[in-house]
Amino acid sequence: MKTPKPKILVVEDDPAIQEGLLDVLVFNGFAPEGVSDGGEGLDKALTGSWDLILLDVMLPTMDGFAICKNVRKEKPSQGIILLTAKGSEDDIVAGFRCGADDYIPKPFSLRELMVRVEAVLRRTGKAPADDQFSVGGIDFDGRNLTAIRGAEKVELTRREMDIVAYLHRNKGRIVSKKELLTEVWRYADADIETRTVDIHILKLRKKIASLIGETPFIVTVRGEGYRLEADG
Repeated sequence: MKTPKPKILVVEDDPAIQEGLLDVLVFNGFAPEGVSDGGEGLDKALTGSWDLILLDVMLPTMDGFAICKNVRKEKPSQGIILLTAKGSEDDIVAGFRCGADDYIPKPFSLRELMVRVEAVLRRTGKAPADDQFSVGGIDFDGRNLTAIRGAEKVELTRREMDIVAYLHRNKGRIVSKKELLTEVWRYADADIETRTVDIHILKLRKKIASLIGETPFIVTVRGEGYRLEADG
């Protein structure tokens, strides 16, 4: 019995880009379907069963950020990659804030696209973050995605929880960005250029700072990687 091909929904309003994406996905063994309207894309995303959604940001009737937020609310584990011509840090942060697993600024190479597609698809097979653990006086709950210190609580994304859990499991040493891309993001090729790790760490630090102030938590070791200072 043949294994079903992974189903990928492509929501992209540029006909040439959509056709190119569909062609390369079919060539690489996926079963893609394309739509060009944001409202239609949201409907298909919510009513269909997809292994991954490739989602443009600038779309007719509804933008990709709004679609991503709605899909994430209804389907918390849905794999979503945002595709957009907007590449500023604010736009990237907005993409992750609405729940995207990854964010690819246009133009992008087909190699980069496939690395990221395969990484998000592998996510479902990786071990989840520890259910519960404590770091520096903060109680992390991997099941409910919360960090609690005393009466204060912040909500974390699954990726943020995975980062803390991985650094906690490897306390006492520096973890490189490449290692995080391989072990947390599940990239098969961790040599691609991406600011994904930096942006996630920045967001995570801000959330933790609301609990512990300026006390060091995740320290950047220049040229080497990151270390969980609070656990030292």
